[in-house]
Amino acid sequence: MRNYRWLPLTVLGTALLLSGCATSTSVKNDQPWHLLPMAVPLQPTTQQEVQLAQIDQILLREDLTENDRAQLYYERGLINDSLGLRDLARLDFNRSLSYNPSQPDVFNILGVYFTQSGMYDAAYEAFDSSLELDEGHQFAERNRGIALYYGGRYQLAVRDLLKHYKDNENDAYRSLWLYLAELEKEGNEKAIAGLKARYQNSDQLDWGWLIARLYLNEISEEAFFREIMETSTDNTQLAQRLCEGYFYLAKRYQAQGDISSAVALYKLAMSGNVYDFVEHRYAMLELSRIAYELRHQPAI
Repeated sequence: MRNYRWLPLTVLGTALLLSGCATSTSVKNDQPWHLLPMAVPLQPTTQQEVQLAQIDQILLREDLTENDRAQLYYERGLINDSLGLRDLARLDFNRSLSYNPSQPDVFNILGVYFTQSGMYDAAYEAFDSSLELDEGHQFAERNRGIALYYGGRYQLAVRDLLKHYKDNENDAYRSLWLYLAELEKEGNEKAIAGLKARYQNSDQLDWGWLIARLYLNEISEEAFFREIMETSTDNTQLAQRLCEGYFYLAKRYQAQGDISSAVALYKLAMSGNVYDFVEHRYAMLELSRIAYELRHQPAI
C-alpha cells in the first residue's frame, strides 16, 4: 500500500476549518490533497427537541400503564442516545426495564454501553439476555461479537460474527467486523483472504464494500474519500460515511502499528457527531485503549 502521509495535514485542515479559512498559501502542498473531507457536525433537530418535550409531558400523566411508561422511557432514551447524552439515555433505559424487563432492544443497547465502558462481562450478560428474549435479534448478535472482540475472546467473536455474516452475506459491515476478528485470531493473510472471498461472493451493492476494497488495496485512500464526497447526497450522509470511513481506516493504520495516524483518524471519526453509529461509539473506546496502553508501556 502506498502511504500518502497526509495525516500531519489533518490537524492543519481541521484548524483551518474551525477558523473559517478554506486554504493556506503558506503551506507547501505536495500531497494528493491537502485537506481531508469534513462534514458539518450533526446538531439536534427541531423534531428531536419537540419529541423530547412531548414525551416529558406525556410521562406526567397518571393514567399510563407500565408498558406505556416502559415504551416512553425507551423512546426518550433513544433520542438522548442519538444526541450523545449517554448518561441520560442509560438512565431512561434502566427506567424502561424497571417497568418492563422483557425488552431485548433495551438489553442490547445497554450491552453496547457496557462495551464502550470496557465492562465486557456485563456486556456479555446483557447481550445474552437480549438473545434469550429474541434469539433472532440481529443487533444483539453482532454487538455480542464486537464485545467479545474487544474483550480479547477472538475465537468466540469469530463464532458470533461468522453467524451474523451468514445471516446476510451482502452486508459489508458484517464482513468487515468478521475480518477484524479474524485478523486477531488467524493473522493478516488468512483474514484478507476471507474478506476477499466474501467481497467477491457478495452482490457488491452495499456502500460499505468500498471500505472492503480499501482494505484489499483495490482502491487508494484518495479515491476512497473522493467517492465519499461525490456520492453523499447531503451533509447527514456525508457525516455518516466519513464516520465509518475514518474509523475503519484507523483500524487499518492501527493494525500496521501506526498509532499516531490511528489516533488522528479515530478523532475524525467522532468529529461529525454521528453518535448512534457503532463506529462513533467504538472510536472513543479505541482511543481509551490506546491511551491506557501508552500509559502502561514499560520505561526504556
